[in-house]
Amino acid sequence: MSRFRDKFDHRVWNVVAAIPSGQVMGYGEVAKAAGFPRYSRMVSAALGRSPEPLPWFRVVRSNRTLAFDPGSDSYREQAQLLKQEGVRFDGVKIIEAETDNSLDRILWGPQE
Repeated sequence: MSRFRDKFDHRVWNVVAAIPSGQVMGYGEVAKAAGFPRYSRMVSAALGRSPEPLPWFRVVRSNRTLAFDPGSDSYREQAQLLKQEGVRFDGVKIIEAETDNSLDRILWGPQE
């Protein structure tokens, strides 16, 4: 594995692992929080390489739609997992989810 990909993957995994239940982040937001703002298209591949289970379903498109084509098994799985966490949809778009996704808030929680 290249040094860059290893570093990128680990940072992405850390960010995604820190997304709280009931919240979502876009691929670009994850890449930016990981320190690689121009690499949003690589986030999905990094998630696929994770050796540990991650809450991958909390990562959505920037327009707040699910990451998969409607009607696919993956779409249904992502929707079901998000709904179990209280995320609401209007058709295919997320209409209610926490989205304050600053890196500090994701990694360390609300600041007093």
